[in-house]
Amino acid sequence: MNPKRNALGKGLSALLDNIDTDTNSKQDITGSSAFAGSIASILIEKIETNPFQPRDHFNEESLNELSESIKQHGVIQPITVRKLGYDKYQIISGERRFRASKLAGLDYIPAYIRIANDESMLEMAIVENIHRDNLNAVEIAVSYKRLVDECNLSQDDLAKKVGKDRTTVTNYLRLLKLPPIIQAAIRDEKISMGHARAIISVDDVAMQLKIFNDIMAGNLSVRKVEDLVRGSSKRTKKAAANTTAKLPSDYQRIQDRLCDIYETKVEIKPAPDHSGKIIINYYSTDDLNRMLDMLDT
Repeated sequence: MNPKRNALGKGLSALLDNIDTDTNSKQDITGSSAFAGSIASILIEKIETNPFQPRDHFNEESLNELSESIKQHGVIQPITVRKLGYDKYQIISGERRFRASKLAGLDYIPAYIRIANDESMLEMAIVENIHRDNLNAVEIAVSYKRLVDECNLSQDDLAKKVGKDRTTVTNYLRLLKLPPIIQAAIRDEKISMGHARAIISVDDVAMQLKIFNDIMAGNLSVRKVEDLVRGSSKRTKKAAANTTAKLPSDYQRIQDRLCDIYETKVEIKPAPDHSGKIIINYYSTDDLNRMLDMLDT
């Protein structure tokens, strides 16, 4: 009989269950005598936050609620840290509990002590947040991209690490190609992942922003957005066919390349005397500033 597959994926399961780095002692000790593999009560001022933390926003109201709970009941679940040196630690997971404990005025916090390299730190921080505290879709996408870029993982390897199928991972990564205003709306939960998946399937940035504005103005359902996308796709293909017929192939290749570079709609309008215009479209002040930053580099 085949062993039951762990939902977190074999790679992360092995990482989290490694007997060489996992906690194997239930003895409560103080930070001065803390050692890897133990549970310790560590002085909060000796702990630094995790630079690999994928969450960049902590809800203040939620933190205050957790802080009040900690004042009454203490920290029920220890945080996890790695030892950096004598009496010095860094959070692997549990930053929300750490912050709430500071708000509650605690001097010490219970912590599992592990040994982890930077790649393991990043992996464990992502797993902790995704499976316990529900990152928003953009934070998940940024986390996945960091695993790809910083840990040199392919999308297939990444999918195995996080226990997701490759299509799901790809859809998250594609969110980072959307205009900043749409990414912000996803992050702030003004639109759902379902809305985002529909918008992603549209290649034209101008149409993406139009659909987004329609969503915000009309509080459109995901199904309604999918209908809009299907209609826009037909119109876009027809317009692209007309454009391709009119623009010489050399100019078309240059236009396509500029669109890829600036991640926006670019139009080349050649004139008979070999002069012409290049029109670069932008759709918000943030979008304009993004392109200006690219020109400055």
